[in-house]
Amino acid sequence: MPKMKTHKGTAKRIRTTKSGKVMRENAATHHKLSGQTARGKRAKAADSVVSGKIAKNMKKALGL
Repeated sequence: MPKMKTHKGTAKRIRTTKSGKVMRENAATHHKLSGQTARGKRAKAADSVVSGKIAKNMKKALGL
């Protein structure tokens, strides 16, 4: 059976930690920032952990 290819679109958007968690960037952090509160912008600046079946599918797309 051939090797699984890495899904490059997914690879550009997510990263994995050493413990195997899948991290993603939050939405709405690049433009139209004047309408957001400072607290909201700070909250979205941190990466979010992806969990459950979605994380499993992302790992499969990365070939992990």
